[in-house]
Amino acid sequence: MIDLRLLREDPDLVRASQTARGDDPHLVDQVLDADARRRSAVTEFETLRAEQKSLGKLVAKAQGDEKHALLTRGKHLAEQVKALQSDAEAAEAAATELSRKISNIVEEGVPVGGEDDYVVLKHVGERPAFDFPVRDHLELGEGLAAIDTERGAKVSGARFYYLTGIGARLELALLNAAVDKAMSAGFTPVITPTLVKPEVMAGTGFLGAHADEVYHLPADDLYLVGTSEVALAGFHQGEILDLSAGPKRYAGWSACYRREAGSYGKDTRGIIRVHQFHKVEAFSWTTVEDAADEHRRILGWEEEMLALAELPYRVIDTAAGDLGSSAARKFDCEAWLPSQERYLELTSTSNCTTFQARRLGVRERTADGSTRAVATLNGTLATTRWLVALLENHQQADGSVRVPEGLRPYLGGLEVLEPVR
Repeated sequence: MIDLRLLREDPDLVRASQTARGDDPHLVDQVLDADARRRSAVTEFETLRAEQKSLGKLVAKAQGDEKHALLTRGKHLAEQVKALQSDAEAAEAAATELSRKISNIVEEGVPVGGEDDYVVLKHVGERPAFDFPVRDHLELGEGLAAIDTERGAKVSGARFYYLTGIGARLELALLNAAVDKAMSAGFTPVITPTLVKPEVMAGTGFLGAHADEVYHLPADDLYLVGTSEVALAGFHQGEILDLSAGPKRYAGWSACYRREAGSYGKDTRGIIRVHQFHKVEAFSWTTVEDAADEHRRILGWEEEMLALAELPYRVIDTAAGDLGSSAARKFDCEAWLPSQERYLELTSTSNCTTFQARRLGVRERTADGSTRAVATLNGTLATTRWLVALLENHQQADGSVRVPEGLRPYLGGLEVLEPVR
């Protein structure tokens, strides 16, 4: 949720952020108007409520006609107070609803524009050069008896799959390597719930413009998460955190579910864009002052995982118009995909500043004893999609796949994945 004090003090900053995102800047004025009505209603209610309390003391001392007049006045005041309380609550609800439509303030330096206006920050690693026909990940996976999309579709429909044999082992190797990486950086591993309440899903900002991407179970009024970020954000809901020793860091391992609404016909072959996958997600709670540095640290850990997998990649600074509503800035790491000769997003890390924490009521105690909202950050350390880049970049002429050295300890020392004869 947007900081209303910032909105009142610097509405032009918020308007500029809305414009950069391609959102409606006039929403700022609507929120300011609703907030003014809310404050006016609350002030009027509190004034009459104070008068009502004072009148009660006078009634206790009065007698005769004076007491009767005071009681009549008290009855009238009670009706007014009740009506004003209702008005104040309605104004509060309207202001809150409108303010939730404003996305997080874009961080200074974020590229302007939409999906194609990102800025490439760097390239790392050499793209592989093959002297044989390149196979895509599905052909390789089927040859290794590692991926089965036909049976996945038979059992669950399009965009579902089975990982079998070495495919299952390879995914577990990646995820376990990610957990080890996270733990070495001070993260606590967490197996998270994959069903969450509406207030938690809304609190993380996933029920806004992209709500149609989320699976909802109406009978239980619960949502299936598309990332363990959601459950980790809800972990400290309504709490006051002690950040005096540094950020609180969690690495969430969970199944993830996405409807992929609006992506009809896009990346339908193989396991690039699917409805269900596994992921290890880094999540940090930290101070506002430390948030930008923690963002860079998470990006660094993501890059260390890509180095472990020996994947050529680039890092991009996502443009404002392509940010999710919660993110103030987002860096993506995209691995080279030989079969399509393009880059494919494997990791994403976002600085959500205080946006999610305000919605979820998570604060920290400051040195002077007061409280304030904390910052939240998230980033992908490994996910099922990595198998796509791993298989394609490390493929060999006979359909076998070389195992990167960093993953071999997680596969019992296996150096090459051999096709099934």
